[in-house]
Amino acid sequence: MTTSLGLLSTYPPTQCGVGAFAAALSAALSAAAGVDAVGVVRVVDSPTFTDRPEVVAHLRAGAAGSAEVAASALDRHGVVIVNHEFGIFDGTDGDGVLDVLHRLRSPMITVLHAVPRTPAPHRRWILETVASLAAAVVVTTEPARTRLLGTYAVDPAKVHVIPRGALAQPAIRTVSASGDPMVLTWGLLRPGMGVEWAIAGMREVRNLSPRPRYVISGQTHPKVLAEEGETYRLGLYQKVRAFGVADLVRFERSYAEPAALARLVGRADVVLLPYDTTDQVASGVLHEAVAAGKPVIATPFPHAADLLGTGAGLLVPHRAAAAVGAALKRLLTDADLVAGMRAEALRRTAGTTWDAVAARYVALAASLQDASSRA
Repeated sequence: MTTSLGLLSTYPPTQCGVGAFAAALSAALSAAAGVDAVGVVRVVDSPTFTDRPEVVAHLRAGAAGSAEVAASALDRHGVVIVNHEFGIFDGTDGDGVLDVLHRLRSPMITVLHAVPRTPAPHRRWILETVASLAAAVVVTTEPARTRLLGTYAVDPAKVHVIPRGALAQPAIRTVSASGDPMVLTWGLLRPGMGVEWAIAGMREVRNLSPRPRYVISGQTHPKVLAEEGETYRLGLYQKVRAFGVADLVRFERSYAEPAALARLVGRADVVLLPYDTTDQVASGVLHEAVAAGKPVIATPFPHAADLLGTGAGLLVPHRAAAAVGAALKRLLTDADLVAGMRAEALRRTAGTTWDAVAARYVALAASLQDASSRA
């Protein structure tokens, strides 16, 4: 049996994590066996243009008739995949998505990118409603599944764990006594990333030889830029000077496309994720780093505690610059420790290339379409 798949999501050129996930999944699905076509309905805030041929319609915030157009375009496909995150749809807490979902007739797979630990009542209702309308619910990590079933009224039989895909693994670089070790944080820059603690932690390694350099790669998150401007980034510049590490820290203010991102991660010796959050059950950046075989230092948000807890990285307390610095010193001076982490990282993420992940979505979609045809 073959099928066509509709995909509802933010999508490039929109810059966000959900959009990047959707683009990678769409490309992998288009190349997968058993898929006739993939059509994307792109979620946007304002009228926009894209020359991507897979984009068949737009769901525009607040536009009259847009939900009907989106649902009609999606229903031309055998199965619909909806990427859900509260902040990407219009309405209160993104409840505008329900205008589309109530109109769908094709079986729906909902991918939950956020599962709040203590949701406000309205958010709880939205998530439970989205799940009830779906034929299948996908989360990308086991912590997300545990929280979903422990916190929300969701049918356990619907819930599937399909990991996020990863880019093709870059060549693994070895820390060299003659090289310049690179520590990397990447992503759309915003408050809560904890980069200030990493900058302060670099003071602990400035006397190492060779001296490491810390690369902070990414544009400011578009929504943060619209609301707050560059306040957070400018504050980080000030901290770099105040802590006396200006010669160790470099900002790369760009949004890396997949090929460029793969090269960037490939050059890194250590990936540093000092996030302030204690709630995040899925991080695409974390999965990408671990799948590339990179030793990771992260704060113990749920996905990091799960993925790094078996030895693929080091966990450090939140907002603890000295602990970040001590962890960096260990990884930059202990080659045996790093080698063990790389081996464990690749073991934990085996089978999560995008083509392997797409095959699991295709199999799930086929089972839903088969069940629908027999109903």
